[in-house]
Amino acid sequence: MKRLILISGTMGSGKPTVTRTLQKILQPAAMLDGDWCWDIKPFTVNEETKEMVQENIAFLLRQFLHSSACENVLFCWVMDHKEIAEDLLQRIGSETLSGVELWQFSLLCTPETLETHIRQDIEKGLRTEGDIARSIARLPLYDALPTVKIPVDNITPEESAEKIVAFIRSGK
Repeated sequence: MKRLILISGTMGSGKPTVTRTLQKILQPAAMLDGDWCWDIKPFTVNEETKEMVQENIAFLLRQFLHSSACENVLFCWVMDHKEIAEDLLQRIGSETLSGVELWQFSLLCTPETLETHIRQDIEKGLRTEGDIARSIARLPLYDALPTVKIPVDNITPEESAEKIVAFIRSGK
């Protein structure tokens, strides 16, 4: 049976790293980072680009789910409102999702851990100082989501991925 595994979390929570690690464990697997579908310079957020990005993501996930080469389809993105995942699943379509096991996880951490992660990205030129406050402000939004919560404080991405795998394999 195919699996679609959605990994959410605020900016700096480690979504791509954990998801890439999951891809190695859950082979054969495809991995999509939603940010790859929004790689526009300058970064432009408006109704047109939002619609385009959502359609791009749904298209790619549908293709992966239809592929015989993929048993696990892994997707990570900032999905801080349940409507984001709901809209994505609607765009993928019930026919494609029929018979697909759906898992939704949120990576959670303390504001201190988040600041440490984002500061490392700032040093690499990947983020700005303002990203710290924006990301910390979104942390509480993940508590309300209908997802399995994975605390990532003081553990490696490999340990986070193993927690997700253990949860999936337990079938809970």
